[in-house]
Amino acid sequence: MRMRSLLSLTAAAAAFALPVAVAASAPAAAADVAVLTTGGAGGTNVAEGSVISASLAAGTTATLYSSSTGTSGISCSASTFTATVDGNPTAPGTATESLTGQTFSNCTSNVVGVLGVTSITVNNLPYTTAVSSDGSVAVTPASGTAIQTTVVLRTLLGSVSCVYQAASGLSGTADNTDNSITFANQQFTRTSGSSLCPASGFWTAKYSPVTASGEAVYVN
Repeated sequence: MRMRSLLSLTAAAAAFALPVAVAASAPAAAADVAVLTTGGAGGTNVAEGSVISASLAAGTTATLYSSSTGTSGISCSASTFTATVDGNPTAPGTATESLTGQTFSNCTSNVVGVLGVTSITVNNLPYTTAVSSDGSVAVTPASGTAIQTTVVLRTLLGSVSCVYQAASGLSGTADNTDNSITFANQQFTRTSGSSLCPASGFWTAKYSPVTASGEAVYVN
């Protein structure tokens, strides 16, 4: 009887210990994939506070034309943006960024009476940028302000300055194929300045590749 009791106790102890051993040897759960990653879709999560940047896609220009189908206006062969990641939640979801810098250079104009483009300056930064898992990108200004750009032109009448605003914000599309963000025909309205500047401006630009710490950024 004593031997049977010892065997029963040993078996019970082994049965209790087995699940513990199996649990201890099971692999750890995979980390949640965030909306923004590097190294590929589903790769390494981009840390909050990371700086994201991009230049124009090779062979493209940033344009501000007077109509959505025309070719009269301003064209820039160089443009960059810089943003800081404020939030990068688990996908699917929406990552948030602060657009802290955007530049335009090497710009020309084919508007009659305009001799050249002195500068294009983006005002009222930072802007809030939301990047969603479906690839949609929304850029909005701080409360009480507008997305605004000041254009300075050299003309036959001297230097003129024109201010353009996009009151409703900007909408773009992110694409993992080439790690790009594209803005197409985003409408601005001239709120002040010379009539040598078109009353409306339709802005188009494609930035690629979008990177963080030198690595391409993917949207999940």
